[in-house]
Amino acid sequence: MNKKSAIFDQMRTLADDLDQLDVESYKRFDRDPLTPIVGLGAKTAPIAFFGRDPGKDEVRLAAPFVGAGGKLIRHGLQRALGVPESSTTEALLNAGKECFYINTVPYKPINNKAWPMVVKRKFQPLIASLLVSQWGGREVITLGKEALLWFAINADKAQREALRDFWASKDCFESSIEADIQGKTFCIYPLPHPSPLNRRWYSEFPALLDHRLEVLKFAQRVAKT
Repeated sequence: MNKKSAIFDQMRTLADDLDQLDVESYKRFDRDPLTPIVGLGAKTAPIAFFGRDPGKDEVRLAAPFVGAGGKLIRHGLQRALGVPESSTTEALLNAGKECFYINTVPYKPINNKAWPMVVKRKFQPLIASLLVSQWGGREVITLGKEALLWFAINADKAQREALRDFWASKDCFESSIEADIQGKTFCIYPLPHPSPLNRRWYSEFPALLDHRLEVLKFAQRVAKT
């Protein structure tokens, strides 16, 4: 058994005890509620997107970042790559194939309420192992407060305080911060959560994403692969 399969098995064991797991959504789409919805991607992917948790569209398609917020991301990738914007599932997944995807917890919670810290702590070592072992990149676009502060879980006091202060700063969506996970240093580029419910930032999200992708030279790096 390879490392990824072993991690997935451990995730299934943890998920079996989750009281807030939205089992009904999984049943509605004939999906196994214990199967983690983990996107991952090529080890050579130039950037990673780090989100909070899957929603009903992710359960339905068994794929990451394909709901309302995920479409904003994938449309941004289409713009960056200079391809026509399309919302068909095939086009959306194709636009994002050059990226790496992961969430704080790879299961849909009831009513899409954020998982409590005790759950995120349980999954953190497994998510961290996937991020470190399955991806060779270092530049991560986090989506919302929960995703950014995931990097503070099980971190030392200095990293926890630095991340919290950074999130509270006025320019966090235009700057970056480094964080160590399992001995590897990542450079984090936060964005607001792209949910339509995030009224403060939803309309501004596309422009913020475009700027991030431009700064990270996403299109140029994809062209070289």
